Amino acid sequence: MKVGIFGSNCQIEKQNLVRRLFEKLFVMDAEIYVDHDFYPFLADNPGYKPEIKGVLTGDAFDLDMALSVGGDGTFLRTAARVNKQDIPILGINTGRLGFLADIGSNELEETLDELFKNYYTVEARTLLRLHTEEGAFGNYNYALNEIAVLKRDTSSMITIHASIGEEYLATYQADGLIIATPTGSTAYSMSVNGPIIAPQNNSLVLTPVAPHSLNVRPLVIPDSSVVTLEVESRNEIFLVSLDGRSEIFPAGDVLTICKADYTTKVIKRRNHTFYQTLREKLMWGADARMK
Repeated sequence: MKVGIFGSNCQIEKQNLVRRLFEKLFVMDAEIYVDHDFYPFLADNPGYKPEIKGVLTGDAFDLDMALSVGGDGTFLRTAARVNKQDIPILGINTGRLGFLADIGSNELEETLDELFKNYYTVEARTLLRLHTEEGAFGNYNYALNEIAVLKRDTSSMITIHASIGEEYLATYQADGLIIATPTGSTAYSMSVNGPIIAPQNNSLVLTPVAPHSLNVRPLVIPDSSVVTLEVESRNEIFLVSLDGRSEIFPAGDVLTICKADYTTKVIKRRNHTFYQTLREKLMWGADARMK
């Protein structure tokens, strides 16, 4: 099995998990490839030099699966590297919360055993595509979590004129507006009181950030919708963020957002469900009085 390892520069306390990961893959006779962004972490580690088949440097590579070592941010960067290549991704959590990177350190070896026995499921997750006249964000204008339109360098709100399809929806006066996928509903959108949407839903959510009007609420729409946004700003610029990758736009630019023409494949353990993750990660039903 060809396995690619993707990650960021890990903290020193995470070195033990990385070592366990490589040792387990060696025992299972995997062909190991390391992404070029993660390779310096291995090369600069004086105490451990695992043998690998090669370093992934280009945009195209042949893998059976990708392992993302880090938090959800690392998973998003891994998804961008994998792009449209239809390679399933497993998220191994070295962070804190983790909805995408949901395999903890105590589950590592058991999860790898299951993967090599083909005992797992693969979920197809919706992405968003941003279209602008200038062709912003280069060759990767996609987002797995959300596209956020935000104010920039001022305390003044921005004004966002939103349409769905051919129909005008509303004008938001706010710090920003988030268009999130079901995957992204537990990320930035949730932090500003957006609804949680199960990954299997064919929906998108529009969540305003600090709206001026209290009667403006998050809106769930079909993921077949095309959302068009035109932004006004007192300082003539605003910010657009795709999963944390940001660019500055001039006021008046028109943004068109729709469902992407491909999906990101996410590996899940068979005994892991979305609702179980909600209970564990968000501590639903937990009682601090009970030990």
